[in-house]
This record gives sequence, C-alpha cells and structure tokens, in this order.
Amino acid sequence: MKAIVVKEFGGPEVLALREFPIRAPGRGEVLVALRSAGVNPVETYIRSGAYPLLPKLPYVPGTDGAGVIEAVGPDVSDLVPGDRVYLLGSLTGTYAEKTLCRAEDARPLPENITFEEGAAINIPYITAARALWEKGSLESGRSVLVRGASGAVGLAAVQLASLHLAPVFGTASTEPGREAVLAAGAQEALTHDDVRLAEIAREQPNAGFDLILEMRADINLDSDLDLLAKRGRVVIVGNRGRTEIDPRKIMGRDASVIGLSYWNATAEEKAAALEPVERLLFADRLRPVIGKRFPLSQADRAHKEILEGPALGKIVLMI
Repeated sequence: MKAIVVKEFGGPEVLALREFPIRAPGRGEVLVALRSAGVNPVETYIRSGAYPLLPKLPYVPGTDGAGVIEAVGPDVSDLVPGDRVYLLGSLTGTYAEKTLCRAEDARPLPENITFEEGAAINIPYITAARALWEKGSLESGRSVLVRGASGAVGLAAVQLASLHLAPVFGTASTEPGREAVLAAGAQEALTHDDVRLAEIAREQPNAGFDLILEMRADINLDSDLDLLAKRGRVVIVGNRGRTEIDPRKIMGRDASVIGLSYWNATAEEKAAALEPVERLLFADRLRPVIGKRFPLSQADRAHKEILEGPALGKIVLMI
C-alpha cells in the first residue's frame, strides 16, 4: 500500500509518499481501507521531533480517519467487510491507503456523514466535549467563550455548547473564520483583541464568562482571567509556549485553570465524551466543518497549512 512514511524527524519535507507493508488483522483487529484522514496539530509536533513521546522510526503519522472495513481478525463479530466506520485510533497510522486498528476503535459512521467529515470526528469532538463537560462542568445557561473558535476543536466546541443551550461566544482572526463561528451557533464572533470582549463578559448573568476554552494559552491566558466570572473555569486546550499570569486574578475569583490533553483520556472518558456527539451525528443535528482538503501526496502542504494558515475547520487528506 501507499502511505506517508517518516524516516527521520524534521520539517514537513520529511513526509514522503512511499510503499509501506501492512499485515493482516490479528485477534480483535480490523483492516480499514481509508477514504480520508484527519490532520491534527500534534502530528506536526511529533513529525518535527519536538514532542515528549515519539514513535519509533520509520512510522506513518495520523490518528483520525474514516473508511470501509476491508477485513476483520479473529474474535471480531460486530464488524464485517463493507461497514462504513470512523476511527478513534490506529495501530499503524492513518496517512495511508489502509490502516489497522482495534475493533473497538472503529465506530459506525452514519450514512449522512461523509468520509471527510468522519475523519474530523475523533480528536476534535472528544477534545471539545471533554473540555465542555468533563473539565468545564458546563450546565445549560452558563456562558462560554471559545478563544480560537474557528479551528476544528473550536468549531466543535461552539456547536456542542450551542446545542446544549449555553450562550456561546467565539474569537477568530479572519472574517471567514468569524462567519464559520457564527454558523456553528455562536451568539457573536469577535477578533481576538476586540475591546468588546470585556463588555460582553460584564453583561453575562455572573458578570463574566463561566467557562473559557483556550486554544493559545501562551498568548491569551492572562487576559482570559480578566474575563472570568467568579468560580469560572479556563480549560487550556492548546498552547505553543511559555506565558506569564497574575495568580491574584485566579484567587480573587475562586477560579480554576485546568489543562486538557486528548492523549490522557481513558476509554471511559472517551466513551462519555462521544455519547452526546454520536447521538447528534445520527440525528443529523451535527456536522463537522471541513476547511481544506489535500491529496495524500501533499501531506507536507497540510502540515504547513495547519501551523501557518488561518484556522478554519478541519484539514483532511483525501485518499
């Protein structure tokens, strides 16, 4: 099969399309013929070598994907060849024509959801749902601010919060990004530095946002604390460097700053996060937003875009 194979850590140029072997599925495993793969920021950090946990070289990148079951291994009874699935993980990487995964990580893909949209479910929606409910303890009517709301996780969070009947606001750097945030269900979409953020915060029932989801804590965390309601929470979803804050802002509000990493989620936590997501997907009330599509051979362009381009939905590879 053809796959993007990384033989050495480095820049996007190390992502090369090569022939790569794949074995038959073993016990409890399935082989999936992929139609699309999702691209996530963490994959660029791993590819560069700047990540705490690195795979053994050579490796095929990718965790998210969607496609059709091609073969099943022993002890797999609930999936058969031809089933449409999206993935919660991969044993061999998803930047490839085929991938092996554990049977429990191949989830039924609703007929109304495309393969591209299926490749945008796993990391964005599990992360967003955990940030809102597991970490953020969101209740209906509580106000939410999503900083960096036009990316895949941000839009997922806006969609889920608005469907949960929470007043949600978002920030984005471009006009198309802000339009996408509004289309996802936000009451208002602003630029990151809009002075009206403070005014909107004060107008909330608790004189501040009850929950802030932060995609760039290295830039915004200290200013987030000025926008929080008493006993509010900031959930850090993304960060690219060190920052400085005034802890008095947390103390004076009895507030909480909470970190979140997709990779720390247990199977039970992922299942809890997916329950409302899959219910909405099968009811056709939720659709992932696809930003840009690249052929598998242009995975290097996708990696450049996810770091350098303005965020707008999920970037996927077409296979």
